[in-house]
Amino acid sequence: MEAIAIQPVTTNDIEALQQIGRQTFNETFAAFNTAANMAQYLEEGFSADKLRDELNNPDSEFYFAMCNKDVVGYLKVNAGTSQTELKGEQALEIELIYVLQQYHGKKVGQVLYGKALQLAREKDVTYLWLGVWEENQRAIRFYSKNGFVAFDKHIFKLGDDEQTDIMMKKHLKS
Repeated sequence: MEAIAIQPVTTNDIEALQQIGRQTFNETFAAFNTAANMAQYLEEGFSADKLRDELNNPDSEFYFAMCNKDVVGYLKVNAGTSQTELKGEQALEIELIYVLQQYHGKKVGQVLYGKALQLAREKDVTYLWLGVWEENQRAIRFYSKNGFVAFDKHIFKLGDDEQTDIMMKKHLKS
């Protein structure tokens, strides 16, 4: 397999971000949710306006994982008040790491996680944290293998369905 390159996402990349976001979210969760809830989330969660606002937020950063010239995954991190929960200056949230199904097992997620870890070190934060759906055992294993431990839970709304996310963190320094 070709090497995976990481590149920052800009507002010029909204269509590619919508495409990778919708495809990977659908691949990951469609089998476990109603078509109506999925359709609502894919429409609202990946609207051009929402993505433009997020891309223009100085405390949020998106990165594509590229294989040749194809987008095969992406990462979103949040700092400061852009974090979905903890909002501390000492933390960096990994909001999203998604990889196309055909690239699972090919270390794309590990390369994206490596980028998040690099950003956390550059920002000199104390810990990384994230929320992962309690049913997504593959992702839970991935984060556990990378040193994350569960510390709390929160609710994630997908359409009209309230789902439980396990909140996990990794301390980078004491």
